[in-house]
Amino acid sequence: MLIPHQELKESTLIALIEEFIDREGTDYGESEVSRSAMIAQVHQQLSSGKVVICYDPDSQSCNLITANKASTMQENFE
Repeated sequence: MLIPHQELKESTLIALIEEFIDREGTDYGESEVSRSAMIAQVHQQLSSGKVVICYDPDSQSCNLITANKASTMQENFE
């Protein structure tokens, strides 16, 4: 189930983004990127629709996935 990011309180959204960054890690090559910049980048991807929030009721967990992956998953369930 997709959760529109606009429906979350900002503090909840930031916590979800931070958890995603911590869990997934990042690879920015040789340059260092601040945590606030990483959060801003993920927030921008959510705002632009490139990334979506997916809730799994079985595991009762949320994950951030690309919109393309969400579309593919939805096609497989139809």
